[in-house]
Amino acid sequence: MKKLKNILQYNYLFLILLIFSLIYTFININKETKSIYNNNTKQVIGYIRDYKIKNEKATVYIKGKENLVVNYYFKNKKEINNIEYGDYIKVYGTFDKPSNNTNFNLFNYRKYLLSRKIKYTVNADNIKIIKKTNNIFYIFKNKLLKRINKCKKSNAYIKTFLFADKNNIDNEMYLNYQKIGISHLFAISGMHVSFISILLLKLLSFIKENKRYLLISILLLLYLFLTNFTISMSRACLQFIMFFLNKILKLNIKNINLVILLFSMFLFYNPFLIYNVGFIFSFTISFSLIHFNKLLNKGNYFYKLLKVSLISFLVSIPILINNFYQLNIFSVIYNIFYVPFVSYILFPINLLTIIFPFLDNINYSLINLFENVSNILSDLDIFILKISKLPVLFIFLYYLFLYKLFKNISIKNVLNIIFIFIIFIFYKSIVLKPSVTFLNVGQGDCTLLRIFNKNILIDTGGIVSFNDKNNYDLTNNILLPYFKSEGVKRIDYLILTHGDFDHIGEAINLVNNFKVEKVVFNCGSYNDLEKELIKILNKKNIKKYSCIKELNVDKNKLYFLQTKEYDNENDNSNVIYTELDEYKFIFMGDASSATEKEMLDKYNLSDIDVLKVGHHGSKTSSSKRFINEIKPKYSIISVGKNNRYGHPNKEVLNNLNNSKIYRTDKQGSIMFKIKNNKIKIETRSP
Repeated sequence: MKKLKNILQYNYLFLILLIFSLIYTFININKETKSIYNNNTKQVIGYIRDYKIKNEKATVYIKGKENLVVNYYFKNKKEINNIEYGDYIKVYGTFDKPSNNTNFNLFNYRKYLLSRKIKYTVNADNIKIIKKTNNIFYIFKNKLLKRINKCKKSNAYIKTFLFADKNNIDNEMYLNYQKIGISHLFAISGMHVSFISILLLKLLSFIKENKRYLLISILLLLYLFLTNFTISMSRACLQFIMFFLNKILKLNIKNINLVILLFSMFLFYNPFLIYNVGFIFSFTISFSLIHFNKLLNKGNYFYKLLKVSLISFLVSIPILINNFYQLNIFSVIYNIFYVPFVSYILFPINLLTIIFPFLDNINYSLINLFENVSNILSDLDIFILKISKLPVLFIFLYYLFLYKLFKNISIKNVLNIIFIFIIFIFYKSIVLKPSVTFLNVGQGDCTLLRIFNKNILIDTGGIVSFNDKNNYDLTNNILLPYFKSEGVKRIDYLILTHGDFDHIGEAINLVNNFKVEKVVFNCGSYNDLEKELIKILNKKNIKKYSCIKELNVDKNKLYFLQTKEYDNENDNSNVIYTELDEYKFIFMGDASSATEKEMLDKYNLSDIDVLKVGHHGSKTSSSKRFINEIKPKYSIISVGKNNRYGHPNKEVLNNLNNSKIYRTDKQGSIMFKIKNNKIKIETRSP
């Protein structure tokens, strides 16, 4: 034992362990993931580990031979009440391997599920309960949930604090928490473990120290079970237990080395945890606070809290930027007030309300106060910085400078941090080379042109072919996150090819949530959707134009080739031609072969480099004559996966046979970057 203790004093041992865990992680995340399930699997039996219910949809996490996530729409209210933790169920449905994100820089659902050891999802047609749970822990959890549901007014927050279930908090409200930088308070983690452990240490002070710590560890494991072993909670509980064992066994291992040991253990257990934002947040902050503990010892409670908040904020900046692409610079100040309020008032009273349901009204009043203040602060957009995705080199330099600052707080080191932070803000804001990105918006069109410092968006998409399409917010889930990730601060020109919903369906939502300078309509009369948009544009004093012939964008020109009025919306589509560094691009909207014929008779179009294929590859467009005349080198078809229209048409694909075809349903988003007179193509395949 003494020899083991001596070995554990070597810092290099833990450093080597860390390096090995990272190498192991890198090797395994690049391997093909294997599963006992496949797309031909039709049913599975397993028990319910966790579930979320919203409206009529249930998201059920089950343990079969592997972990699975099941999406199910209830047929009646009785079914909703039947589901409980620990129940054995038989699921019939369609098994799908989750896709990667098909738009650049956005949330990767597949990697997130892999971080939870889930390789397949199930869209269930039917769920049958075959056995109710007899597990004492699940029975306790179910009874606890029923008791929480009796607290009609505040049960959403009680579930959040006790079960780590944020699903019942209003989406818009939670987005506001994210905007002001306090959403971490709802991730059950170190703050909650600290409160519970400190409270229990005082309440159990009459018990001997070792037995007291052992009892608290057992109670924390029970709490860990209630929160369904969330990453941040698992880290906090296991860290407490490791510190406790280190103390009673007198191993004298440094706390920082224990954190490294725990981090490595997690990665050996599941390398894909490296993709889990909660995992990265939790360990980065924990590591930093322990490593720079000396900075936190001096001062009163609020001064210490300020330092904790500041260190946590500074080390979190690259993680926040590369996942949410925005930063609230006042979140440090907000947390000074929010942390004690949640830690010592809101969190405890939510737990007490379970025991004493008559506290429900008081709890609800405090929640209302909490929400109202958060709503006010979230409206202060002046403090929110939108920052594009950062390259690894910038992140490395930032942490290097930050480490130097924490080691030696000097003017020089402060200036270094300010300098790198300024680079963060303005990186990608100035575009030196043009690019064209065809976004994957399902069965619709949306293309972003970046020409030096101007941003032109052609169409917004509207109909999507993703799951839950009736509730899918294309603007807030795809367009705005992508714009922020690329440093797009505004849309200088929103060009709408025509009034069909799959082309302009998100225009009103976009204009209401993002800065749009000018809008360009096509020729012809306005339909109801366009009229509704025009009302919003007039209200916001946004300039609008229609049936124009050309548009000057810095030194470039966009030519509108279709200015004739037809008797249908598709043929009235704006058809746009431009040259970027001598590369020829043409965007066809939904123009048909009739429009194509008019254009060929009127213009000399040949040797087009990039064609945005008309009408999603419908047989009404892309005639053989047109394609043979323009001879596109690359052809882009914006189309939804398994769409009901059968796009793209086989005849059109045959017509495009001599062109390199890219499809958003197969390649995801497609980006053309022009640098040194060469085109570089990037895709985001599912």
